[in-house]
Amino acid sequence: MTTVAAYAVPAAKAPLERTTIERREVGEFDVLIDIKFAGICHSDIHQASEGWGEAIFPMVPGHEIAGIVSEVGSGVTKFKVGDRVGVGCMVDSCRECENCKAGEEQYCLKGMVGTYNALDKNGEPTYGGYSEKIVVDESFTVRIPDGLSLDVAAPLLCAGITTYSPLRHWNAGPGKKVAVIGLGGLGHMAVKLARAMGAEVTVLSQSLRKKDDGLKLGADHYYATSDPKTFEELQGSLDLIISTVSAPLDFGAFLSLLKTGGALVNVGAPEEPISLNLFSVIGGRKTLAGSMIGGIRETQEMLDFCAEHGIGSEIELISASEINDAYERVLNSDVRYRFVIDTATI
Repeated sequence: MTTVAAYAVPAAKAPLERTTIERREVGEFDVLIDIKFAGICHSDIHQASEGWGEAIFPMVPGHEIAGIVSEVGSGVTKFKVGDRVGVGCMVDSCRECENCKAGEEQYCLKGMVGTYNALDKNGEPTYGGYSEKIVVDESFTVRIPDGLSLDVAAPLLCAGITTYSPLRHWNAGPGKKVAVIGLGGLGHMAVKLARAMGAEVTVLSQSLRKKDDGLKLGADHYYATSDPKTFEELQGSLDLIISTVSAPLDFGAFLSLLKTGGALVNVGAPEEPISLNLFSVIGGRKTLAGSMIGGIRETQEMLDFCAEHGIGSEIELISASEINDAYERVLNSDVRYRFVIDTATI
């Protein structure tokens, strides 16, 4: 075991505090990663407050991890010491079910092992990226291309792949009209990625406060959802809508914006149940769907795509002592657009 410094949530809704945790010894197929940067995802806040259900404490959040390999196991073939690597939302899966064999480990039928707030195969709690080091199986580690700085690459391991995967699955590209609900940590990545894929991109936000940002990030259009005229003007015009918000929506209203056969895909996960009149989907053969990150193969594909197109997250770099303030600011939508922790300050 190796003792490393970390920031942990001692109990539900409690402030994070500096502590130490134990990392396992490097096994045959493991890599030891010196974490350089860790993004703060809204998912971290949901889980730290038990908004998505009972959680494991103490909890070290963080599943947007970028760092450098400092040790490899004897059987490791994918990486060597000094490589630039990333770890996202999962660190293991059964590797045997049909989804795992298809490269969609995130949908493992036995349940993927989360990077934190989960139990590994030995029944030990997993701890995330708000820490100095992490030990991960090489099969759940990805290479960060040289064209991406580690700090702006860290959020790609969740925010990037969470939006890239549905855009690819629902065929965003030239000739497609794609809308993004919410211009936050996820939403700003969805705009960048959809634009790079060649789609016509619209942002749907509560107000026009971030319109200039949205257009600079690559949106062709920007509408305020607080204005009823938005829903009149855009009715039946969109092929795909990606909802990145974690608050309940009037899904009937947003579904009305889709063309026949269109899809509204949720990547934000509200804590509350939703209500839906099924005629909203029946009337136009529409799809209300969800999507969760991507498999390891697709995550690597996303990183390579971002490097090719010069896409990184828009970040605000913070020290570890600012994490609790950052949580409050995320809840107040006061970040443009992703907090990233400089783990040298832990």
